[in-house]
Amino acid sequence: MAEDDHRQAELIRRYAVAEGHTVRIVGDGREAVEEIRRQPPDLVILDVMMPRMSGFDVCRAVRMESDIPILMLTALSTEDDLLLGFDLGANDYLTKPYSPRELMARSRTLLRRTMVPAAGRPLTAGALKVTPATHEVSYEGVLVDCTPGEFALLELLASEPGRVFTREQLLLHLHGIDRFISRRTIDVHVANLRKKLDPGVIRTVYGVGYSLAAK
Repeated sequence: MAEDDHRQAELIRRYAVAEGHTVRIVGDGREAVEEIRRQPPDLVILDVMMPRMSGFDVCRAVRMESDIPILMLTALSTEDDLLLGFDLGANDYLTKPYSPRELMARSRTLLRRTMVPAAGRPLTAGALKVTPATHEVSYEGVLVDCTPGEFALLELLASEPGRVFTREQLLLHLHGIDRFISRRTIDVHVANLRKKLDPGVIRTVYGVGYSLAAK
């Protein structure tokens, strides 16, 4: 989050942490660009009016190098300002004053979109193949029946084999698919998938989450 109002940044940080996110805060535009290059985040929340480098300039710089989702915050509410932000590549816009709860809802939407693999593209990891277009899973050439929740979880894991997804990220991805979603639901899905595939296909990273074996 790039925001030079430290009180506002701390308020949003508390809301985001409560939802399971890790938050890094910077106070000016130039530092924002440097931090994004150093350790690319899943989402950038970007204030427009900042010292050293405006949010518009930060957005322009980031879009030259990355498609990381960007949510811009601004006290400027004219149509020209909004259009400029979108033309520079912002994914969403929120004008000040705003509700922290609305900001979190907008953030969840952007994160959910970026965590969904490209539609229809088969995802493979070793003997596992996940095909979103046909909603099919096969392991060692044999079709495997999966519930919608199991498929969604496996689809996300298979989008980046070897990457560790936190339980919060998995919960976010399954939101709206499983009616009664909880941390326990994630663990049950993983246990069932291990029985259907192979115990070593999904790896537990204790205290963090789960990843799909790359081979």
